[in-house]
Amino acid sequence: MLYWLTSHFQDVLENSPFSFLRVFHKFITFQAVAAVLLSFLTVMLAGPKVIAWLRRQKIGDIPNFDEAQMNELMTTKKGTPTMGGLLIIFAIAAAALLLADLSNFYVTMALVTVLLMGAVGAADDWLKLTVARRQKGSRQGLTGREKLLFQIGLSAILCYFTWSYGYRLDEARGLYIPFRQSPLVDLNFAAYVIFGVLVMVGASNAVNLTDGLDGLAAGCMTLTAFSFLVLSIIIGDVGLSAELLFDHFPAAGQMAVFSGAILGACMGFLWFNCNPARVFMGDTGSLALGGLIGYIAIVIRQEVMLLIVGGVFAAEAISVMMQVGWFKYTRIRFGQGRRIFLMSPLHHHFQKKGWTETQVVVRFWIVSAMLTALALATIKLR
Repeated sequence: MLYWLTSHFQDVLENSPFSFLRVFHKFITFQAVAAVLLSFLTVMLAGPKVIAWLRRQKIGDIPNFDEAQMNELMTTKKGTPTMGGLLIIFAIAAAALLLADLSNFYVTMALVTVLLMGAVGAADDWLKLTVARRQKGSRQGLTGREKLLFQIGLSAILCYFTWSYGYRLDEARGLYIPFRQSPLVDLNFAAYVIFGVLVMVGASNAVNLTDGLDGLAAGCMTLTAFSFLVLSIIIGDVGLSAELLFDHFPAAGQMAVFSGAILGACMGFLWFNCNPARVFMGDTGSLALGGLIGYIAIVIRQEVMLLIVGGVFAAEAISVMMQVGWFKYTRIRFGQGRRIFLMSPLHHHFQKKGWTETQVVVRFWIVSAMLTALALATIKLR
């Protein structure tokens, strides 16, 4: 809204006392920083009221693991309000509507991503935490297949329209990797859509799997969002992209606003989600955040960089796939399933090794910070 107002009335503003308002459409860096501050303040101000509302609705966490030891470790979390991701989604959407260029195609698609991914997560949380509790015999949330089909369908539609829009603008559809200035390979339509679906669905579920300890997912996502804020600014700015040898995609620069909004919203959410957590983001927040950061990576053509920066998320998802795959294979091969890790996702493995929850979270943050530093270093090393 502010972008549209200041861009349409810039002649009026130029010689007025409010000429400084032109920064809302002239400088993407200002838009991004403003998005960080606005989303942070939105979560901080709305947080107590939303948490109180969730408590009144009795939308509380129900720790339920297959192992008694883990249930005992998590017993203090019982009843903690979930669906706190509503705060994150609202803050991101508010920042985008106020500060982003709403005529930008990618802005519209990013809003669709965060809202619809959040909606399927909210439906799952609501069914699990309210309907299933009140109605005996009711289903326990959405099935894994239902969630996956929705994610794949939405991601395929978004990638189709994004490829078509980028094709008209003659923007890159190549696969870019760190240290290489030109794309490794140009993707055709089918490869672009399939690869995009893998990125969005993979990121969405990886963040969801990471969201198991107080502050873990929100903290790692804060660092990931910061990296993509920097990358989006570089790729959207003609001078910076030329100096640092990146292909310049002008329309993709608006993804800096969304990256900034994620950064601010997650920092604000950490205020309430740090140990001991007063609220959890639930599937509502984790599916939305993962899907959105995946879409941003697709728009700015930095999907491989997401794998590096989001290494913690990737490790969590891979640990689950390895555990499940090996268990099924050994059950068929030897008649009894065997495990690679003490428990998956990976953060529970370290808990069972004796690490406290705070140790796991902080050490995973440190790893995420090192991966962020590595990713940002590759920018200059190009």
